[in-house]
Parts: sequence; structure tokens; C-alpha cells
Amino acid sequence: MRNVRMTVSYDGTAYCGFQTQPGLNTVQEQLEQAIKVLTGEDAKITASGRTDAGVHARGQVFNFYTESQIPIRRWSLALNARLPEDIVVRDAVEVPEEFHSTKSAIRKTYRYTIRCGKHPDLFKRHLEFHHPSPLNVNAMREGLQHLLGEHEFTSYCSTRTTKTNHFRTIYEARVECEPYDAELQSFALHIILSGNGFLYNMVRIIAGTLIQVGQGKRNSLEMKTILDGKNRKLAGPTAVAHGLMLWEVFYDDSSITT
Repeated sequence: MRNVRMTVSYDGTAYCGFQTQPGLNTVQEQLEQAIKVLTGEDAKITASGRTDAGVHARGQVFNFYTESQIPIRRWSLALNARLPEDIVVRDAVEVPEEFHSTKSAIRKTYRYTIRCGKHPDLFKRHLEFHHPSPLNVNAMREGLQHLLGEHEFTSYCSTRTTKTNHFRTIYEARVECEPYDAELQSFALHIILSGNGFLYNMVRIIAGTLIQVGQGKRNSLEMKTILDGKNRKLAGPTAVAHGLMLWEVFYDDSSITT
């Protein structure tokens, strides 16, 4: 029995999230069906985490066990030929039997994208939240710095979470801006968060609160005040799903086979 790990990108627009749900179209369902068509096996995949409906991924990771002898270098092309165009397997590696995509992950990076300015980018409308009025980017950058390090993120977590431990460590928090598009009179602004794990809706709530900082409805220091308050009601709204992308998942790759 082989343990195969894959990295997959997907446009989440047409899907009811990553995780299988009865009667609904999900990314996991599409992947498992493609594996079955290819190998004849009813494989059950384990992902690094689930993404909600409308959320995208550049580098989601999953693994599964298989008895198939397909060479590892051929897996990506073989599966992509059997997947919808909005799901692409980027690579495949053979990993030790004990590898688990969720439990073995040591770091995750998410990116939330806002199109700031007069006009949205039509061709990226499913990937960017359009904010037509100006945002104070410097204030947003200052606010993010209060989230660095280990904290209890109860205020920035959905009350529907099933996790009892709300402590997480943020290693990196920054705002990046793409060049101004003169024709659209707008630019893309990326909120990038990297940490050892994230709670349910955590990135989207941080983004929603940070947008209020950029609007001048809150000052940047309030990001810390909210954090210390440990109460979801203190934070801003949950930003819309389609602006969020799971960017990358990190592992200790000292013993894998390519």
C-alpha cells in the first residue's frame, strides 16, 4: 500500500466547499471520483483542511492510500485528464505511511484579495472582493502587526467553531499592493497571513475587521483591543468567501519520494 500526497489548485466558485457533503458538489467528491475512474479504487482522501463554499486554493494538499502501481510522475497528468477544468493537480509525491495531510502540516498561508478602487476587474471577479472607495493601507498594515505571535484568537473566530483551543501562532502578517491599473482606476490589495493553524472563518473575520480599519471606522490599535477582548462580537464582519485563497501548506519534507 502506497501513501500518495498531492497538491491541488482549484477555483471554488462552483463548489459547496472542499469537504464531501451528501447531495452537494464538492472538490473532494470530484477528486475521489477521478481517482476511482483512474484506479478502480474507492479512495478516501485526507486534506490539510477544508475550505468553505466559494473559497479557492492555490496549494491545497491531500493524501490517500492506494495499491495502484502507476508511477508517481504520471499521477498529476492522469488525474487532470479526468477532472473538471477548475481543479488541477499540481504535483504528486510518495510519502511515508504515517504521513497525514492535516496532522503533519507545520504551517499554512492564506491570501485575501481586495480590488480597491472605482472598477472591479471583470476577469477576476470570482477571486477579488471589490471595494470601490479608498482604503488606508498604512493603517491596515499597522493593525496587522498586533496579530503577530501566539494569541488566543477567540474574537477572530466564528462562534460555530468546534475547536476548544483557540490559541494560534501567526508568523507573518502583511499587506501587499499590486500596481495601480489606470484603466480600471483600481488596484489589487492582498492580505497575507501565515501561521501554524487557523480557526473557522479566522482569516475572513480578520479581513473584515481590517477593512473597517482601512475605512477609518476603527483605528489600527483596535485590532489588539479586539484580540485581547476574546469576544467575537468585538470584531468586524466576516469578509465574503470569494476573496479568500489557501495559498500554501508547509511540511517537513525530509523523507519523501518524488
